[in-house]
Amino acid sequence: MSSRANPKVAVLMGGASAEREVSLTSGRECAAALREAGYDVVEVDAGPDLVARLNEIKPDVCFNALHGRWGEDGCVQGILEWLGLPYTHSGVLASALAMDKQRSKEVYRAAGLPVVESVIRCKAEVMGRHVMAPPYVVKPNNEGSSVGIYIVQEVANGPPQLSDDMPEQVMVETYAPGRELTTTVMGDRALNVTDILTDGWYDYDAKYKEGGSRHVIPAEVPQEITEACLDYALRAHQALGCRGVSRTDFRWDDTRGLDGLILLETNTQPGMTPTSLAPEQAAHAGLSFPEFCAWMVEDASCNR
Repeated sequence: MSSRANPKVAVLMGGASAEREVSLTSGRECAAALREAGYDVVEVDAGPDLVARLNEIKPDVCFNALHGRWGEDGCVQGILEWLGLPYTHSGVLASALAMDKQRSKEVYRAAGLPVVESVIRCKAEVMGRHVMAPPYVVKPNNEGSSVGIYIVQEVANGPPQLSDDMPEQVMVETYAPGRELTTTVMGDRALNVTDILTDGWYDYDAKYKEGGSRHVIPAEVPQEITEACLDYALRAHQALGCRGVSRTDFRWDDTRGLDGLILLETNTQPGMTPTSLAPEQAAHAGLSFPEFCAWMVEDASCNR
C-alpha cells in the first residue's frame, strides 16, 4: 500500500467468465463504496489488455472484484504478483485450490472437515449412465455462482442431459439435503452464520434476482451448529491458505444434528454488493459497506 493520503485503487471487474455480469455489479458497488471511504478509484473491466491498462493507471493497490474463471482461479493473481501490485483476497495457490472443487475437497478431508463423496467424469459418460446412485448433483468443477447445476433425483428415469456449454469434465457428487448455511471469514475471524431461504434450489437466479432468496442472520439454528460453521469455515480458510475475505457454504440436514452438516465449498471472491452475503455479515458485525471494502484495501499485499 502507498502512503499517499488517498491511495489509487484499481477495481478489477467484469472479465470473461460466466459470472461477468455479477462481477460488474460487485465492482461498481465496491468502487462507489471505496470513493465514499476516500480512495482515488479507477474501474477496470479486466480484458486481454489488463496489463497495459494497469501499467497506464499505475494503481497503488488492486481491488479484485472478479468472479469465476481467470479472476478467481489464480490467473489474475499471478499477473498481479508478476507486476508487483498489492491486491485483495487470496493469492495464486489458495485461489486455484478453492476454485477446483475436487482438489479443495481433498484439502478439506485432510483437515478433518466433513464433505460428501464426489468424482470427476467426462461429460459423455455422465449423460450415458448414472455414475453414482441417485440422488446426486452434476456441476462444473471450476465455476461458481451455481452456474451449470443439475440435480438428479432418486426418481429420475435416466442420467442428465447436459447443456452444450458444460465443460468436458464435470464433478458428480452425492446430493446433500437440508438447509443452506454460509459463513464469512475476515482475516482470522469467522463472522457469523446466515440461513439462506429459497423456494427451491439455491441456483443462479435465487442468488442474484430480486426476491430470489431471503437471508436470516444470525441463522436460527442450535448453538452447536453455529459454532461448527464458524469453526469449519475458519479451518477451511486456513487449510486452503486463503487471505482477506472468504465465504464457506454448507448444507445442514436438521434431522441429523451435527452429523448432517456438510461443507460444500469455499468462495475466495464472494459477491460484493451491499446486500450480498459477506457484506451482510460484515454489517451485522458493525462494519458499513465502505468500511468493509476499505478493510480489504488496507489488507492488500503481494505474496499472498
